[in-house]
Amino acid sequence: MTGSKSLAAGIAIGLAAAGGAIGMGLVGGKSVEGIARQPEAESKIRTTLMLGLVFIETAIIYALLVVILIIFVL
Repeated sequence: MTGSKSLAAGIAIGLAAAGGAIGMGLVGGKSVEGIARQPEAESKIRTTLMLGLVFIETAIIYALLVVILIIFVL
């Protein structure tokens, strides 16, 4: 049972981290592209970028909490 918990936890946090990293990379790239096209909108784009990154990071933290629950509670 411990082995399957470890495997499930590893897969879950690995997928969450990989998905978050891909998402953050895409968001960062598109925001830089948007700032390059419209430098006068930099502050609005940066604010939206930060909000997007926070939401992505929150999803990763939720995955970490689920993994901790899998390991210690189930």
